[in-house]
Amino acid sequence: MMDLLGLSEWAAIMLSLRVAVVAVICALPLAIGVAYLLARKRFFGRQLLNGIVHLPLVLPPVVTGYLLLVTFGKQGPIGSFLEQVFGISLGFRWTGAALAAAVMAFPLMVRAIRLGIEAVDPGLEDAAATLGASRTRVFMTVTLPLILPSILAGAVLGFAKALGEFGATITFVAAIPGQTQTIPSAIYGLLQVPGSEPAVVGLVTVAIILAMGALLISEWLSHRMARRVGR
Repeated sequence: MMDLLGLSEWAAIMLSLRVAVVAVICALPLAIGVAYLLARKRFFGRQLLNGIVHLPLVLPPVVTGYLLLVTFGKQGPIGSFLEQVFGISLGFRWTGAALAAAVMAFPLMVRAIRLGIEAVDPGLEDAAATLGASRTRVFMTVTLPLILPSILAGAVLGFAKALGEFGATITFVAAIPGQTQTIPSAIYGLLQVPGSEPAVVGLVTVAIILAMGALLISEWLSHRMARRVGR
């Protein structure tokens, strides 16, 4: 397989890994917070929040990419603010690819973590609270250790989704070789070039190995979480 891939293909692989890692690191804290709200709190607009969180799963990825472009692009309200105030530009940059990947992976991360929180007996949290522990301390010392496998499972699922993200990414940041061209966009570009089948096979093989590895790890972590909560 090494012989099937050239420098540009390896650059796409490394960029995909970089984008996926950054996307998960940035999205995970917010995913934990949102999952906790949806699992433990009852408030006005809860179902609306739940719908917004899962919207990227049902929207065409190109639509999500377009919304990111008009919002975080140079002419967008948030994008222009970030560039003028902080000098940060996301459009047609690898950081924009990480943002698109994080948005697409976010629902899967929230869902996995939410299931883990819902599997924890609220009585354990209430017992700790009656002993004088604050809600923050209860979460850090009781809830968080119990849901750690589900957090890891969500992170792995998010990583796999971020690796395979195509529609939103190519719409928001295009497919610039060495800058924003990830594995999916590299495969798509190579399919348009006659005689590039070996490189396509190599990238597809890498994508399958990475995705399958992530899914197996996620499944293993889910079983660990189920055993930990006694199910």
